[in-house]
Amino acid sequence: MTLTAQTRTDAAAGPDQAPWWRQAAVYQIYPRSFADSNGDGLGDIPGVTSRADYLAELGVDAVWLSPFYPSELADGGYDVADYRDVDPRLGTLDDFDAMVAALHGRGIRVVVDIVPNHTSDQHAWFQEALAAGRGSAARERYIFREGSGPGGSEPPADWESVFGGPAWERVADGQWYFHNFATEQPDLNWDHPEVRADFVRTLRFWSDRGVDGFRIDVAHMLTKDLTEPLPSRAELDALPFDGKHPLIDRDDVHEIYAEWRRVFNEYDPPRTAVAEAWVDASRIPLYARPESLGQAFNFDLLQADFDAGEFRRVVTDNLVLAAASGSSSTWVLSNHDVVRHATRYGLPALGPDERGRDAVKQGSLWLHSGGLEPQLDREAGLRRARAASMFLLALPGSAYLYQGEELGLHEVAEIPAAERQDPTFYRTAGEEIGRDGCRVPLPWTAEGRSHGFGADGSHLPQPGWFAQYAVDEQERHPDSVLELYRAALRLRAELQTGERLEWVETGRDDVLRFRRPNGWEVVTNFGTEPFALPAGEVVLASGAAVAGVVPGESTVWIRGAHARV
Repeated sequence: MTLTAQTRTDAAAGPDQAPWWRQAAVYQIYPRSFADSNGDGLGDIPGVTSRADYLAELGVDAVWLSPFYPSELADGGYDVADYRDVDPRLGTLDDFDAMVAALHGRGIRVVVDIVPNHTSDQHAWFQEALAAGRGSAARERYIFREGSGPGGSEPPADWESVFGGPAWERVADGQWYFHNFATEQPDLNWDHPEVRADFVRTLRFWSDRGVDGFRIDVAHMLTKDLTEPLPSRAELDALPFDGKHPLIDRDDVHEIYAEWRRVFNEYDPPRTAVAEAWVDASRIPLYARPESLGQAFNFDLLQADFDAGEFRRVVTDNLVLAAASGSSSTWVLSNHDVVRHATRYGLPALGPDERGRDAVKQGSLWLHSGGLEPQLDREAGLRRARAASMFLLALPGSAYLYQGEELGLHEVAEIPAAERQDPTFYRTAGEEIGRDGCRVPLPWTAEGRSHGFGADGSHLPQPGWFAQYAVDEQERHPDSVLELYRAALRLRAELQTGERLEWVETGRDDVLRFRRPNGWEVVTNFGTEPFALPAGEVVLASGAAVAGVVPGESTVWIRGAHARV
């Protein structure tokens, strides 16, 4: 069976002329935890610049920067106080320009996070709205309502926020505002023309500074229908997600993205965009169409066990979706919102009733045990993570990597409650452990108080076991995870061609084999029994080489007889 996800552009121009993003390797940087240049414990923009050579040697095509804007950090920077500036704790606009120049000078493009659903409560607009009072034009940019019950003392509806607790907050004059996420993140009113115009201005601001693309946070949640009477929480939960839901994945959100696409296309080359849209699979192509954002994340591998059947289904389904939209697919195993995949694969497999976005995103898949130990098999998790990462990097489409996965980092569970930062942890009284464990600052050196992250500690505590995963330690060992990623990305750049994939039957349910158009073949053994090695030259293996076989829980790349580079 051959699946094709080519578009007219790709077919006409050929793979060498296809837009850069279609098969790019994109490295996500969570700036506050990447590298600290001034020793204050917080990663910053000059810290990213200082590691430009590391990124170039790793072999990525682009970096995606999570929010670096002014923020009170109520939600790790996703509470933005000013969309057209740099948080002074992280640097200046001049520092940002220097970073872009350093990355561009090494052939690395820059993608930045845009957070359009909500602002910080410290944003000038929201402060103006609080001061202006009921019925003011300033409040129309947000979602303010009168309360229910005696004297309006109850929320307008009994809705719950994504982070737990009520989704409505009362202000001093008695009105309530809506916040899908933390209290400090009031939702914007996207029916308001000033809101739409201001984000167009923001997109142009960063594009004019050389930004190559944008990752759109919760792209499916901007537009809303809050016609009164508001439905109850139970009524809201019972409504289908068919494009008409009051809060989620509404059809009218694509009017916004059509305008954004016109802005992106003003530039040469056009600016790219990728949607974070947790929506039904059938609706993903709406976000990935050329006339919309152009690409959308698929998160299916984040929710899959290390299982051949699940991986094959995910790849098959998402290549079909990519073909339907005319885009290329995206592949991701870890990011700043989920438990690191080296840890997920080292824990007991989830049953179908446990698996899903919330289990992965909030870390509850291991909360029931009170932490990671003793259930975590670290060696097995890392072995499977290496195999899965090599599988992913061989797929047609874009590969999104999260900082630290190239080091094989596990989730950090041992963070004292007093040092946690994620609002999910606090708004659920610790019932949900939150996302801090995947956001702990990187270890660059085995020695030193903050393992080379900065001169004076780190904003989240690093565990002692980070030393063995440090960059300088791994650079001394040719079989380390870091050296595997470097080799894989280098070979990927040589071998990646077209956007087609052909499954080759293996005769085993626990082994997957596929072939790319140039004869490049990939075999992943998800089981524990060895699998006979196909003919061809083995150019890379995720585990120790064993003559004539693909060992259990490993991946090999083969340059076949018809391969070309």
